[in-house]
Amino acid sequence: MPSPITHPASPSLPAPGGHYSHVTVANGFVFVSGQLPITPSGQKLADQPFEAQAKQVLANVEHALLAAGSGIDKLVQVRVYVDDVANWAAFNDVYGQWIGVARPSRAVVPTGALHYGFKVEVEATAVI
Repeated sequence: MPSPITHPASPSLPAPGGHYSHVTVANGFVFVSGQLPITPSGQKLADQPFEAQAKQVLANVEHALLAAGSGIDKLVQVRVYVDDVANWAAFNDVYGQWIGVARPSRAVVPTGALHYGFKVEVEATAVI
């Protein structure tokens, strides 16, 4: 019998900006919705440098993983959206420091403008 679908909350994440959950757990998998550079208090970091935005996004991904009983070391796949391919190298540097020895599959997708003028968004899949 499949396990129930749950949506763990975290006080370390801002309130969702729409009709979605930051994280969904189903059948041993953790699905992290696209995280934006928004602080737990709701401050949007669109005016901050790319690296600051990337660090906040990755912190949000980690908080979502932890709320679900998972962690960076249990990531299976990461999808990164950047507003400009020129930001790829900067993201890769920040990501490398954050991810450590973990090596999940990853895609970096240049998209053009993102919501609210943000420069980066990250979604992820992990296991518990």
